[in-house]
Amino acid sequence: MIGIEAVSKGYGGNLVVDDVSLTIPRGRLTGIIGPNGAGKSTLLGIMARLLEADRGHVTVDGLDVRDTPGRDLARRLSVLKQDNAISARLTVRDLVGFGRFPHGRGRLGEEDHAHVDRALAYLELEDLSGRFLDELSGGQRQRAHVAMVLCQDTDYMLFDEPLASLDIRHAVAMMDLLRRAARDFDKAVVVVLHDLNIAANFSDEVIAMKDGRVAAHGPVDEAMTATRLSAIYGLPVEVHAIAGQRVITYAAPVKPAG
Repeated sequence: MIGIEAVSKGYGGNLVVDDVSLTIPRGRLTGIIGPNGAGKSTLLGIMARLLEADRGHVTVDGLDVRDTPGRDLARRLSVLKQDNAISARLTVRDLVGFGRFPHGRGRLGEEDHAHVDRALAYLELEDLSGRFLDELSGGQRQRAHVAMVLCQDTDYMLFDEPLASLDIRHAVAMMDLLRRAARDFDKAVVVVLHDLNIAANFSDEVIAMKDGRVAAHGPVDEAMTATRLSAIYGLPVEVHAIAGQRVITYAAPVKPAG
């Protein structure tokens, strides 16, 4: 379980994350949604120890992320940031193999290579495994970075907008993969998402943020109601059930004539 207790973070006197307390269980995919500037990526960064909270603390299976040795934390928790550019000229297979570093310190054994092969297959990257990253499209590079996180094989996986640059087929396939990883292997998968329909149809539970605070947290049907989403995003939102799928529609407010 990830425990977040009274966490706050500010910049220049402005609170970006404001007194957030949550628990995130294993075995579920948790989507974090909210408008720009809501604090989603900052909260994820604090959970991953990429940022330091001004107040409060985060624990992973009872271990405080601030004090846990890096190698120990990397065996429990993995993260994919929004900005994942790598300057070195690496092949896709080299990048994915970096996910095994916490386990073998760069010396890949038979089990490590099996994890690399499995991650490449999951993300449909086998044919690209020998290509250099700078030869790939943005979507292909994004899939390679997600494969690296999967290859790390941690119980807690954090993703900050992993669907960037992906076409709809690969976005849906990736979310299905992450949801299955959570349910089938008892992992906690936390994903920052902008697409409300993706969040509604692939999340087990949702954390909805606004102005640095948690506006709603719980199962999708409770956290993503039309009333709550309209208040969070500041425009009329409707939630429909069509052919077993949740469909969210929205429109700009209509200004009165004159």
